[in-house]
Amino acid sequence: MVEMMERKQSQVLNLERVQALETWLKTTNTKLAQVNGQRKYGGPPEGWDGPAPGARCEVFISHIPRDAYEDLLIPLFSSVGPLWEFRLMMNFSGQNRGFAYAKYSSSAVASDAIRLLHGHMLEPGFCLSVRRSTEKRHLCVGDLPATTRQEDLLQVLRELAEGVERVSLKAGPGIEGVSAIVAFSSHHCASMAKKMLVEAFKKHFALTVSVKWQSTANVNPDDPLPAQKPPEGLLAPPHSNSPGPSALPPRLAGHASITPGFCRAVGGPATPPYPHPPCSSSSKGQLVSAGSPVMLLHKVCEATGVGQPLYEMYYSHAGPDGFLYFSYTVCIPRLTAPFKGLVMILPGPTVTATLEEARQAAAKQVLLRV
Repeated sequence: MVEMMERKQSQVLNLERVQALETWLKTTNTKLAQVNGQRKYGGPPEGWDGPAPGARCEVFISHIPRDAYEDLLIPLFSSVGPLWEFRLMMNFSGQNRGFAYAKYSSSAVASDAIRLLHGHMLEPGFCLSVRRSTEKRHLCVGDLPATTRQEDLLQVLRELAEGVERVSLKAGPGIEGVSAIVAFSSHHCASMAKKMLVEAFKKHFALTVSVKWQSTANVNPDDPLPAQKPPEGLLAPPHSNSPGPSALPPRLAGHASITPGFCRAVGGPATPPYPHPPCSSSSKGQLVSAGSPVMLLHKVCEATGVGQPLYEMYYSHAGPDGFLYFSYTVCIPRLTAPFKGLVMILPGPTVTATLEEARQAAAKQVLLRV
């Protein structure tokens, strides 16, 4: 049985290449770490002198021969400039998966690597493809409870995963519960979180959430989309309004009852205290239902004597999924800090109806922070 397994492995692996790698590792005293389907060098390597790389410093390498290893690849990509990190994707057989990532000290050195090594023939019939890595750093966590609060979710995610920088919530028509865009410090941290968050939420909160790469990650205020012409009649934002932590006074917090579920674990309500029925609208005027977020926020502010909310809505951009994105600022006179954020809605039959729906979504987000 052992002999059969060894024969099968020898059919898969080029043992001469494997031996060359082992010899190179001993000769150069290079250390490699096997982590989750990849073999990593550096991050930083020993003797690194300089700061950690920033954005656009990583290149994606493909068309690598399956029996080529770090003894060929690291010296080649180090010839352009010192490597902070090199990651070769591996499968269980011991072959590489045909692609790798190399990270340099600056985006300029990464550009040099693309210019000098794209098309490089590593061996006959194999010309490397080298291009800028997308370095996705944003995940979309969906199917969260409708009353999830931004600050509580941020705290939970930071306990569950490494490298969580910030969280912004998405809510609006057509979205079940609440979705969150989570920004990580690196692609690696985001990738590791993507693999474990679903099970972590099941284990700790008995919640089934969805976790996927965020295709429109640059909706985040730190990564703005290129300016787009707004639909006729909608206002473009004068500047980016990033969601900021803002809270109503403690006397308002009593309006949200704490019930079992995810938000009990993180300090907030688990069932929506305020329904969000569709608002009725027409081009001549708006009929805001008594249970709408705008009306409910109006009643809460009236009951607590903090003054009526003032809405500023600005069109941001249209996403590839057909949703319109609006940034908002909701000012409540007796509160020092305004509520700011981003909402996504489906286009309405008229500009007036679309703006009203965005206002309803903004009011709902404010209520969810109560």
